[in-house]
Amino acid sequence: MGTYSPCNQIACDCAADRYGVEPLKLVEMSSLIENPDLPLGMTGGARFLRACLKKPVDRPPVWFLRQAGRYMAEYREVRKHHTLVEICKRPELAAEVTITAAEKLGVDAAIIFADLLLPLEPMGLDFEFVAGEGPMVHSPLRTVESIDRLRVDRAGQLEYVAAAIEKVAGHFGDSLGMIGFCGAPFTLASYMIEGGSSRNYIFTKQMMYSEPYGWQKLLDKLVAVLVPYCKQQVDAGADVIQIFDSWVGSLSVEDYRDYVLPVTRRLVRAVQELGVPVIYFGVDTASLLPAMRETGADVIGLDWRTPLDEGWRSMEYGCAVQGNLDPITLFAPEPILETRVKQVLAQAAGRAGHIFNLGHGIVPNTPVENVQAVVKMVKKLSPQFALKEFVPPVIGRLGEVPLG
Repeated sequence: MGTYSPCNQIACDCAADRYGVEPLKLVEMSSLIENPDLPLGMTGGARFLRACLKKPVDRPPVWFLRQAGRYMAEYREVRKHHTLVEICKRPELAAEVTITAAEKLGVDAAIIFADLLLPLEPMGLDFEFVAGEGPMVHSPLRTVESIDRLRVDRAGQLEYVAAAIEKVAGHFGDSLGMIGFCGAPFTLASYMIEGGSSRNYIFTKQMMYSEPYGWQKLLDKLVAVLVPYCKQQVDAGADVIQIFDSWVGSLSVEDYRDYVLPVTRRLVRAVQELGVPVIYFGVDTASLLPAMRETGADVIGLDWRTPLDEGWRSMEYGCAVQGNLDPITLFAPEPILETRVKQVLAQAAGRAGHIFNLGHGIVPNTPVENVQAVVKMVKKLSPQFALKEFVPPVIGRLGEVPLG
């Protein structure tokens, strides 16, 4: 199972109150996470947290990137009356769509409904979502002076996300894991500089190469906002924080190490010090995985382009992994879908630390029944791939343990 890291210790201490033990944080929660034979009610929340910490579970937890979205009729109904940003800023609506999706799918964790770009507004950078084009930043950052003007003292304006998390965490208790999230410094900086999504990230890389002072100052300002933003989420009940580095796959390994890894590592460690594990996810990152592992994140998310076993092996199995079914496979007939689910489970080979997910978010028009079917498949098929040495606990202080 590997050595027990200080980051895991912090997360265990923080989780004690939610996962069925009295507040004897240091010693007893460490034992609870470390010892696979210790009685433990395997709720979805406990299953998810243990997997994040690379501890044995009865089966891999399952949840989905963008599991609350336009493919669900309930979400589309809410969107008839509210914009995406309005839903994010109204805690009761954000909580409603988060809870509805998690309950409808039967997953082990709920990720709060929010958007990566929300921190831009309190920093002084306005944006909007343009139909058919995605997010658009009105005044992209192209000079050091524009970076100097960014504010870092208004993270409190993002408390509406924490308020939504508090509602969702209160609703589910420890039955589901609660995931908060933020964008990674590179990805947010790219949006701020490019003005939206990009194919080549020319303006971003120009600043990265030619304006080292401005580049570093922008990253530092982002961390100064993201850490208190994540703290708000953890204080409200988030068990885990996922850091999305959606565009980091545009970088070479050398550029990632020189310009992005140091600040990302700093953010990961700052979030871990809040007492929760960190999931770090990027897209098209096969060549970057060993360097991404150096951030110290507890879990690395894998996209679908890399076989899960190869990706995990490239990081020497030193962390948990999340993934990595191709989201478009959700459009396939059920026999093909089941084959692909089995392949992901077989590649994970029952190792402790696998969280079943997609390799990217659920796309519009995905059949909901296929997403539900994947959840059922993971629960049903996982025992075929379980390592023989794990003997799941049967009775604990939380009662009988569900084994499927």
